[in-house]
Amino acid sequence: MLRRIVAVIILLFFVWNLVKALRGFLVLLLIAAFLSIALEPGVTYLARKGWRRGAATGVIFAAFGMGALAFVGLMIPLIIGEVVSLVRNLPGYADSAGEFLARFDIEFSQERVDEAVASIDLSLEGLAGDAVGTLFGVGSRLVNTFFQLLTIGLFTFYFTAEAPRLRRLWLSMLPPDRQREALRVIDIAIDKTGGYFYSRALLAIVSSVITWIVLTIIGIPFPIPLALWVGVTSQFIPVFGTYLGGVLPILIALLESPWAALWVFVFIVFYQQVENYLISPQITQRTMSLHPALAFGSAIVGATLLGAAGALMALPVAATLQAFVSTYLERHDVVDSHLLESEGDEAPHPEPAPS
Repeated sequence: MLRRIVAVIILLFFVWNLVKALRGFLVLLLIAAFLSIALEPGVTYLARKGWRRGAATGVIFAAFGMGALAFVGLMIPLIIGEVVSLVRNLPGYADSAGEFLARFDIEFSQERVDEAVASIDLSLEGLAGDAVGTLFGVGSRLVNTFFQLLTIGLFTFYFTAEAPRLRRLWLSMLPPDRQREALRVIDIAIDKTGGYFYSRALLAIVSSVITWIVLTIIGIPFPIPLALWVGVTSQFIPVFGTYLGGVLPILIALLESPWAALWVFVFIVFYQQVENYLISPQITQRTMSLHPALAFGSAIVGATLLGAAGALMALPVAATLQAFVSTYLERHDVVDSHLLESEGDEAPHPEPAPS
């Protein structure tokens, strides 16, 4: 008996250290599994139309890949253009800031900025060393990111294309009654995760189109990439995506004029209310329903455990667990009590005593 306990402890210690050593790779596998579940409804739909699963997976994969590349390609000119515009208009911004601060007896001018910059000791050797170090660091990160994305892409394609075969292999290890329960859990996970993904994609398209129209009317530069930024970040980044998506167009509008920034701010706030109360309920009513507090807590837990990837996966995982609990948890009628009354509810009328 003692030998078994010692063997189990040693085995658990070995597994724990192995998981710690492979944590990065396991996170990539988890992301690939999540993306595979999200793509499953679309692949299944094409497969039922007569497509081979490999071809269907490749088509959907290519569509999302081209969309991601288009998004990045549109954002690069936006960033370069606005940085160039900011540098070009920096003296004017400095003069405007100086006029504003002069009202509070604070001296600020372009000449003071030039003096401050000139007073900084910049050696050629130091700048060259910093530049080489920065370029080397950025290059290594880019290479590492590329291989991580390649790993996620390969495993996502494999998990999606070979999903039925992998499920059969896994289910063959379980007795028939457990197989039915496992299939039920898989079906709930696909329904909730796929529904979340495609409903978010549809909301992102609607948000991007409306934002593009409004930014074009206001006269903000680069309306298409800004609209895509607002749509993607507001829908796919939990909790803070709305604020992160709205900040960039407001800042760029502020470089044009304060009134333009004000109009963009008003639109972002107004559209968010319209989406929350009119558009989003119609799209997500059959896919996923989470209380805001549960969604916020799930995003925090996911970000704490797995970073940005965990925050992204937290909402569909929470919805799947919620659906799983509601499916298997037995519910009973609740007794009447004043502790269960909400404000404005009528108090339960006691039944008359028998005469």
